Amino acid sequence: MEFIELILINKLDGVILKYPHHDNVDGTVCITGHHLILSSRKEGVRELWLLHKNIDSIEKKENKPINGMAQGGSLFLKCKDLRIFQLDIGTTPELNLVAQTLENLSNIQDPSQFYPFFYRHMHPIVENGYTLYSIEGEFTKVLASEEWRVSRVNQNYTVCPGYAKAVVVPKCIDDETLAAAASFRQGGRFPILSYRHNNGAVLLRAGQPLSGPKHRRCRPDEAILNSVVNVGMKGIIYDLRSTNAISQQQNKGGGSESAANYSQWKIYNRSMDDVDNQQQLLESFSKLIEACIDKEISSDKWISRLESCGWPESVRNSLHTACIVAQHLHQKAESVLIHGTRGEDATLLVCSLVQIILNPDCRTIRGLQALIEREWLLGGHPFGSRQRSGAFSQSQPRPAAAPTFPLFLDCVRQFLEQFPCSFEYRQSFLITLFEHSYASQFGTFLCDNEQERSVRGVYSQTTSLWSWLNQPEELAAFINPLYDPTPNVIWPSVAPMSFVIWEELYLRWLIPQDTEEREEQYRAIRTREQQLRAQAQQMRRELFELAHQYYNTEKAADI
Repeated sequence: MEFIELILINKLDGVILKYPHHDNVDGTVCITGHHLILSSRKEGVRELWLLHKNIDSIEKKENKPINGMAQGGSLFLKCKDLRIFQLDIGTTPELNLVAQTLENLSNIQDPSQFYPFFYRHMHPIVENGYTLYSIEGEFTKVLASEEWRVSRVNQNYTVCPGYAKAVVVPKCIDDETLAAAASFRQGGRFPILSYRHNNGAVLLRAGQPLSGPKHRRCRPDEAILNSVVNVGMKGIIYDLRSTNAISQQQNKGGGSESAANYSQWKIYNRSMDDVDNQQQLLESFSKLIEACIDKEISSDKWISRLESCGWPESVRNSLHTACIVAQHLHQKAESVLIHGTRGEDATLLVCSLVQIILNPDCRTIRGLQALIEREWLLGGHPFGSRQRSGAFSQSQPRPAAAPTFPLFLDCVRQFLEQFPCSFEYRQSFLITLFEHSYASQFGTFLCDNEQERSVRGVYSQTTSLWSWLNQPEELAAFINPLYDPTPNVIWPSVAPMSFVIWEELYLRWLIPQDTEEREEQYRAIRTREQQLRAQAQQMRRELFELAHQYYNTEKAADI
């Protein structure tokens, strides 16, 4: 369908724009295939460019008729980046035309019609973000050993549609065994390497085993897992589901590993059903944002609504689960396999948080990009489906929509709060990722997996978000002025009192933010402290030299 068929009105004068912290703007609305543009003739007023894909819900409120005559009304555009715009339109027919046009354009589902395929970057691209992080490059040290290899058994995406073409697997396991194990795992997601710790312990991820009510076994799958367990040790399997959820899946042909068949592994349950249940997680996020934007609520009720929405508990549960897994890897040198049902949400979330705890490289800007690339994008998190709806779409959520990736970013935000000097990136970097995951001129977060991105030409016809972020003039804005690299493992507190509401994201359109100004003040204080320390050290050296000269002179006089 052509855009022209969806655009019922493309220009309208006399529209008044209202949104927090800004003066009302009386201007002209222009609607293109991808943007709503509002401009004013007044000097100093910036144009508003809003991607239709950013619109989460549209609410229309007509003014009361006067003498039976319709008097126009307002459109409330609630966006996935959590902004809320009010457009006041003078006549009812034009109000309806603008509303229907925006409904048409914001509900386009064909990725080839999205803005990244039409966007052309104005400046030369220094590096191609789509080729920046390869499997071979990310696992260089691992592949240098004799224990692991890159398999291309999924070269044509026939073994596992959600996996990338190349995955890292035990060297002693051939491709035939991998293909056989894939038939035993949900979605073909056979066990693959996620992370290898510096003590040799490894983190694997997979989909649930399709053991069914008759407890079917799969020797190729058992062979893959047993190949990573050292002699005399046992591996750990964490099934991220409740016993009830496992039982329900077992009746449908799924299930969990059998202790009898996986005798070299200890099997535990750690329920993250709230994360793997897309509808529940979206409801939780929506309730969180509802509480955040309610200006009339009292402090006591606000805290009660915040806790009852379920989002803080999901953040704490995610961090706690990651800490437990990280302890097995770091303190006990035990290898761990993680899976839920499909292995596309909670599994990827926990694997990512474990690496932030253990791997200091993931606390750098490029390290976080690489983590998102290999765990989320190549790991098959269905961004296209999950990011279709945001916090304001609760009345009409699109199927499979869920804020799993925003939950991950909120967890990382908790790390930044507790370890402000351990991360190269600041909050604005995480907020930028949040925004672009929902609506962007870049193609990085389009589609559900690598196969779909390849078929649709994302890699060849769009620009990568990493290509833009890594430009020196852009990168500087995201660097944490307090960053002091540490090779140490960092253990976040998961106590309820340690949770902080992500004010810089959830409240940024309601309350003026000064976080970055405070960070710059801290940086200036820290720089001054370093200068004073250096001066003090220099004065100590001078004092030592003077004392040395004095005592030498005294000694010579005595002689």
